[in-house]
Amino acid sequence: MAAAEPGAAPGGGGCAPAGGGSVPVLFCFSVFARPSSVPHGAGYELLIQKFLSLYGDQIDMHRKFVVQLFAEEWSQYIDLPKGFLVNERCKVRLVPLQIQMTTLGNLTPSSTVFFCCDMQERFRPAIKYFGDIISVGQRLLQGARLLGIPVIVTEQYPKGLGSTVQEIDLTGAKLVLPKTKFSMVLPEVEAALAEIPGVRSIVLFGVETHVCIQQTALELIGRGLEVHIVADATSSRSMMDRMFALERLARTGIIVTTSEAILLQLVADKEHPKFKEIQNLIKASAPESGLLSKV
Repeated sequence: MAAAEPGAAPGGGGCAPAGGGSVPVLFCFSVFARPSSVPHGAGYELLIQKFLSLYGDQIDMHRKFVVQLFAEEWSQYIDLPKGFLVNERCKVRLVPLQIQMTTLGNLTPSSTVFFCCDMQERFRPAIKYFGDIISVGQRLLQGARLLGIPVIVTEQYPKGLGSTVQEIDLTGAKLVLPKTKFSMVLPEVEAALAEIPGVRSIVLFGVETHVCIQQTALELIGRGLEVHIVADATSSRSMMDRMFALERLARTGIIVTTSEAILLQLVADKEHPKFKEIQNLIKASAPESGLLSKV
């Protein structure tokens, strides 16, 4: 989703808050208008999150949008000023633009980040094909190191569920973060992404497909990022949950693909200086991962 871009300095909108508390805001989308509130000093990101929480089931993620603020002095809506912060009662709306976004699924190392989600020891006996997805996940992380692609790793409640399995080599990972939220989209993760210039695509894998993977993917596309889920490196306790989640995600415009397709798309050319090393990775026998098994 694209919208008015936040900046460092306010212009024509709110200013820095003097205190805490919440501020009433009327959120308008299409023919709908819903009163709600946001924390005093909330900016662009929190407004977008609130729109998604109120209208997420009606917003077409394949469209571009602009956020607008009702300006009393003009008696009409204006594009949200850069650096806008909510410090008083206001009315905002989300406006779909006419241009349709086309998800091409192109990947380049310079605009890609790998997300490794909750590949932890306590999941080993419960997750279908866990040994196979560990092997594929390790192959992906080796490819990321070869191609200089940043890797972000989360661990769901590691105190109770253990750390990432020993077979997964996290050497060079940009961030390894514990979490309790199912989605990987935490403030620390968003801050890490903001430090990487030109990020467009997220390659996502891990467990469980229908919980943490699904919720992460939906939050990421809600932020305008293109998401590639590696089907042979993600699984669940139930094959039914796994396959229905992949089907649902594909219908939302998320790209469901395989590890070999990802790695070869990233090198793109036999003459790529890392092609031979990537080729050696994918020459290893590929685990079945249960993708062709019946539910």
